[in-house]
Amino acid sequence: MRSFRSGAIARSGAIAGAAAALATIALVSCAAPHTTEPAKTPATRVRYSTVDVDGVSIFYREAGPADAPTLLLLHGFPSSSHMFRDLIADLASDFRLIAPDYPGFGNSDAPDPEGFAYTFDHLADVMEGFVQKIGLRRFALYVQDFGGPVGFRLATRHPEWINALVVQNANAYEEGLSAAARDLLRPFAEGTRTPEVDAKVLALFRRETTIAQYKTGARHPDAISPDAWNMDQAVLDRPGSSRIQLELQANYITNVARYPEWHAYFARHQPPTLVVWGKGDPFFTVDGAKAYARDLTSIELYILDTGHFALEEDHAVIAGHIRRFFREKGVR
Repeated sequence: MRSFRSGAIARSGAIAGAAAALATIALVSCAAPHTTEPAKTPATRVRYSTVDVDGVSIFYREAGPADAPTLLLLHGFPSSSHMFRDLIADLASDFRLIAPDYPGFGNSDAPDPEGFAYTFDHLADVMEGFVQKIGLRRFALYVQDFGGPVGFRLATRHPEWINALVVQNANAYEEGLSAAARDLLRPFAEGTRTPEVDAKVLALFRRETTIAQYKTGARHPDAISPDAWNMDQAVLDRPGSSRIQLELQANYITNVARYPEWHAYFARHQPPTLVVWGKGDPFFTVDGAKAYARDLTSIELYILDTGHFALEEDHAVIAGHIRRFFREKGVR
């Protein structure tokens, strides 16, 4: 907050044998392709559920064995638990994965802002209630974008809950804020919010901007499925959604004020932390990824050649890092 006021890491033997080999190849090449997916066990199959938290229906996806290491997956803007669909499939044989949608996002309820405060403190309150309602006691956090402010509030309130962090393009340091992010936040930091400022924020909710958030910085933008941004845009275009998202964007500056609190949590509790970061993110810079090493000692950092929504291109790479990191760190 101080910087806002003044100015976030390489020859076959016999002919008969050759003929037999050729015959085998011919049989294989002529066989019908095997297209049936492997059968999914009850544990690895994704379950879709809702739970009531203080009168708000919270939707969540869940997969994996109940006795496996648990990952709570907290999504960003403007996405939902849908962003974790591939990662869940990658990890469900070895982890219990739980991915909720916040109020106003995805398949969760979207209460009217007249009676529901759309602030990051309140989103954290709801997620805290969600965790308690489904009976989680010890788990790792995977946080992306908005998931950082929500998840780090949970961690500071309940450090006993958290056994590891996976941080993917979720900022907690001022040097991690890009020039574009600073420009967006400045009026809210200075208390100069105007209709013109709101209009600039509302542009974030347009279809072309949503698509750009997925494609900017991606290695192969044409390989990113439009299902992702179409899902997000369908929510953004719902009646009343713009007001909900505008209030959250205006409230984002409160997260910057909490950075020192989160740094103190990192330094005191030292959760094993895996940072995986798309270097082409237009909002959160690589400097923000590297900054986590200032406060955390048990940390690994991987900079990926992709954008803000790194899972769209690199879910398998990230899943591999998670599996190895948790094994090596003994995270249960």
